[in-house]
Amino acid sequence: MEMVDLTAVGFYDALKGKNLIASRCADCGDVQCPPRTICPNCWSDKVDGIEMSGKGVLRTFTIVHIGLTQMIEAGYDRFKPYCAGLVELEEGPVVSAQILGVDVSQPESIQIGTPVRAVFVERGKDDAVKTFLGFEPC
Repeated sequence: MEMVDLTAVGFYDALKGKNLIASRCADCGDVQCPPRTICPNCWSDKVDGIEMSGKGVLRTFTIVHIGLTQMIEAGYDRFKPYCAGLVELEEGPVVSAQILGVDVSQPESIQIGTPVRAVFVERGKDDAVKTFLGFEPC
């Protein structure tokens, strides 16, 4: 894999290219997503960028009726809620993201342990388009 920018800017640039990146510590092997320049496990600065598979398992979720400003701007509100969850990636890290492709009107139908895969959601218009990480059942 080519050199990866292990900053927030680098992470979001990778999402634009439909890639999910992380960092792996050369000393202890800890994997962090989003990537970090210093390992929070052993404090080493010997970290390398890696590309993630984007596959994981839904570990927990909630249905959000009153969301963040960016989600309200995307059209979600108390009449159109969305699902947010924690996904444990195949490579180990746990990430938070919107969970798409589930029935938010029937949360009991959403199952912990469901295999999911990364999707890259574009929001905004023209030069203001941003790409966000999401997951959907596979």
